[in-house]
Amino acid sequence: MLNLSNVEVVYDKVFLAIRGVSLSVDEGSMVALLGSNGAGKSTTLKAISGLLAPERGEVTRGSVEFFGENIVPYGAPRRVSMGLVHVMEGRRIFGHLTPDDNLLAAYKSGGSRARLNQLRDMVYDFFPRLTEFSRTKAGYLSGGEQQMLAIGRALMTEPRLLMLDEPSLGLSPRLVQEIFAIIRHINKETKTSVLLVEQNAAAALEIVDHAYLIENGQIVMNGPASVLKENPDVQEFYLGDRGSVDYHNVKHYRRRKRWLA
Repeated sequence: MLNLSNVEVVYDKVFLAIRGVSLSVDEGSMVALLGSNGAGKSTTLKAISGLLAPERGEVTRGSVEFFGENIVPYGAPRRVSMGLVHVMEGRRIFGHLTPDDNLLAAYKSGGSRARLNQLRDMVYDFFPRLTEFSRTKAGYLSGGEQQMLAIGRALMTEPRLLMLDEPSLGLSPRLVQEIFAIIRHINKETKTSVLLVEQNAAAALEIVDHAYLIENGQIVMNGPASVLKENPDVQEFYLGDRGSVDYHNVKHYRRRKRWLA
């Protein structure tokens, strides 16, 4: 359903942020884009959702196709109407509104009241914790509850592809596990495709089908999640597994990532 082919993004007509990025997302699948801070993950999502312009960025090469249609010339609102929705890093909820009003704000204008109620009930089914605070100002919710609300608000647009930027950011391991389980449940129940951007590779690889690894603005590895979990470089640099190397007894040891050699 989504295909990026050799995409390059430039900020301020000078800084090349990502170069030659190619990835695809099949309908109904869950895909992760993994990488360290500053690797180009968020820029890739903004290239897909059309949110580069406010940051003086633009796609200067390549194509972004959604169901075979090149969407690079389209603005963000049109992409949302096509079924692309982007939950940005940091949650970005409307803190002065209640969770109920946050959900209402995302619903399309001119839509029926019956459909609004259906979607809202669906969100509360996925995130029952939000029902307890539906009339409280969203700014008073915990970080995990705000993340649930941000995802729920995105579901009110009836997305075909849900793009999540660092949903685990600032959350406890228990909450990360809970939210990721709900994301997987949403994928299975609604058949909504998911593109998940994460630094927490261990959590992401547990729920996705396929993963891409980006470094310095380039895709350096991709494959089924089960294969990437077994890769020694991914284990060492992203999963925290140092293997059998005893660094206290090895002088001048400097492990290089094989794909940078």
